[in-house]
Amino acid sequence: MNQPVTPANPSATPGFKRRIGLFTATMLVAGNMIGSGIFIVSADMARDVGGAGWLLMLWLLTGVMTVLGGLCYAELAGALPHAGGQYLFLKEAFSPLWGFLYGWSAFTVIQCGSIAAVAVAFTKFLGVLFPTLGTGAEAVLVQVPMLVNIPLQLPWMPEHVTLFEREYFTITMGQLIAAGVIMLLTFINCLGVASGALVQNIFTVAKLFALGLVIVMGLGVALDWVVVRQNLQGAWDQALDTEHMRRTVMLTDLTPALAFFLVAGGAMVGSLFSADAWANVTLTAGEVKNPERNMPRSLVLGTCMVIGLYMLCNLAYLAVLPVQGDATLAADLKKQAADNPAQTSAIYQGKASELGISQAQDDRVGTAVMGVASPGWGRVVMALGIMISTFGCVNGMILVTARLYYAMAKDGLFFRVAGTLNQRGVPQASLIMQACWSIALVFSGTYSELLDYVIFASLLFYALTVAGLILLRSRRPDLPRPFRVPGYPYVPILYGSLCLTMMFTLLVVRPEYTWPGLILVALGVPVYYIWRLFPGRATGSIP
Repeated sequence: MNQPVTPANPSATPGFKRRIGLFTATMLVAGNMIGSGIFIVSADMARDVGGAGWLLMLWLLTGVMTVLGGLCYAELAGALPHAGGQYLFLKEAFSPLWGFLYGWSAFTVIQCGSIAAVAVAFTKFLGVLFPTLGTGAEAVLVQVPMLVNIPLQLPWMPEHVTLFEREYFTITMGQLIAAGVIMLLTFINCLGVASGALVQNIFTVAKLFALGLVIVMGLGVALDWVVVRQNLQGAWDQALDTEHMRRTVMLTDLTPALAFFLVAGGAMVGSLFSADAWANVTLTAGEVKNPERNMPRSLVLGTCMVIGLYMLCNLAYLAVLPVQGDATLAADLKKQAADNPAQTSAIYQGKASELGISQAQDDRVGTAVMGVASPGWGRVVMALGIMISTFGCVNGMILVTARLYYAMAKDGLFFRVAGTLNQRGVPQASLIMQACWSIALVFSGTYSELLDYVIFASLLFYALTVAGLILLRSRRPDLPRPFRVPGYPYVPILYGSLCLTMMFTLLVVRPEYTWPGLILVALGVPVYYIWRLFPGRATGSIP
């Protein structure tokens, strides 16, 4: 049996100062969840599943998974209300190895990759207003030929897929700005948890307003009953006739029904990423006031609020735009824009309704809806709203994740300096290390690649953590549990099963991203044992 290494009375622990109340904790849940994904991923999902019914079904399933996960983590956060969150849960339920593997994966991919991806998304929408400051062709500063192509072929695949391909190593102005955003927010969070929390509260409220604006515009100002009827009539159509569906049948030789099951699972990558990071608030448990009460409440309130807004937002999209747009027109407009980048806005002007959700310009569905509602200012307002959303999301992830590396360092599983606090009571060294690696990832790959790496690794550790919840119920019945999962053990079993199902579908339909992610997690095993060869690294208990 693993013995707890955490203090018995967290409220009296020295080190971190408990300055985060219920409101800020809830804003951390919502702020970490809401980035840019909700405004763009529905386009890719629509291309994969074809109809409005399937699109909403996938978002609903994402919501169910998120709320179920939130309920499970609420029990764990109440029982173990200390810095480290998911790392601590895995360590206490299984062993330090499993906690380390999560921390290793979080640093290399899950958390730092998310910070990088959302920071790049910030500059992507900055490019809507100022193209030379974005990530498009107009913003390229350096471009060096690479000519790298690494194929992957697995036993069940008649043809290979491309594991990694780069024709050029490119640096854009947007990447430099993304790096600057990470550095700025890291500096603010080094000033103290109150500074980071203030930024988080302001930007989360602002992004909730931006999300609400899209909902009001879509379901009110720009609502088109002709489009609504069109989407209702074809709600379940075209599911078997999408490009991704045809490719999956060709690669796997499965029946159409099984192939669609895999396609739908792959399509959920976008919605799951958009709803991910809800568990990050548990990393700050050492700084939350009355954590036994406020941690469970913030998880339940935050996840339910965001999922409700996400469903309304997708209904707003479907009230304004048809699910399927004109692919031929989209290809033609894209070619025109590539030939004449300076006229991109004029080229796409007034075409949103014809392009629909699936063919929205650069997948910017939220921008398309706002453009229909207000042709003059909608595009600008939406770009500003998404920039606010992504800026706040990056701040939230920077604030909470550094506490993970602090907890690992306290156990001797990360660099010793990461287990120290500065004069303002924050893990400054962890914040700086996190910033350096996140900035490196900004220059290493595209938004979609980082997204796919992140979601597979996240699902793996979500499944392990809820399994740990069940183990702790039997192994540690003495733990105080101010909140207990309703419907236990069915809720954690259902959530874990959904996670495992999603992982299987991703391994089959997106092997070029998910297999490298799995290998990366496995590489943490030898790193763990090598690290253990150096004794005396632990710096104390975890507050």
